[in-house]
Amino acid sequence: MQLNQHTALVVGGGQTPGATVGNGRAVALTYAKAGAKVAVADRKLESAEETAQQIIAAGGEAIALALDVRNEGEVRQAVTTTCTAFGGIDILHNNVGVAVGAGHRDARIEQIEAEDFSFLVDVNLRGMVLTCKHVLPVMRAAGRGVVINISSLAALKPYPLVGYKTTKAGVIAFTQQVAANYARYGIRANVILPGLMETPMAVEGQVGRKTRKEIVNERDAQVPLGKKMGSAWDVANAALFLASDLAQYITGAVLPVDGGLSVT
Repeated sequence: MQLNQHTALVVGGGQTPGATVGNGRAVALTYAKAGAKVAVADRKLESAEETAQQIIAAGGEAIALALDVRNEGEVRQAVTTTCTAFGGIDILHNNVGVAVGAGHRDARIEQIEAEDFSFLVDVNLRGMVLTCKHVLPVMRAAGRGVVINISSLAALKPYPLVGYKTTKAGVIAFTQQVAANYARYGIRANVILPGLMETPMAVEGQVGRKTRKEIVNERDAQVPLGKKMGSAWDVANAALFLASDLAQYITGAVLPVDGGLSVT
């Protein structure tokens, strides 16, 4: 599963501070370890720079980019800068997704505020549409490319909050549309659905109502496989496989990385 001579644009490649590694950073580091040149894009430039510096310190090539996926101008500039720095984009990895942020909150359908729902659509779904809008022409011109979008197991399983579930389900439909429409150009598109993961975004955000240990224990107990949450490295390894030539005949796939939660 080598990515030598490949360039990856990892959108959401920074991470929320916490005791463990986040999905975006783990993916960026894993791609780099496999030989890819990595453009790490994140709304928080400092966090993207931390990821890029870890790659460079390990002997890899990386640049950091400031990118708010709600801003199409910034998306366009990130794609241009990546192509200028590395000569193209072979892998687009979309990791951005939130349930709360910037004063907005998800809720049950009876309580959701219209502006909160719009915020979640803009970040979780519209952002992926915009990155694909500007990267797919680059891949089409090259005659190859891989798009990997991160959805959530919440798209398939019962979930109380309408914004997150709806947008993450939309990511699946959107990815399959890309797969169907761009296969003729040598472009593959697949979607990963993480289950209960021990990442800062998933765990640290809940600390306060209970201790971190109590939250981890509660989440671990729900996982059929080993009674243990997955880590960001599990998502990264799945992404590496899908990005590599070992998955050259796989497109339109919906891959749960969930320790068996999707079948219980």
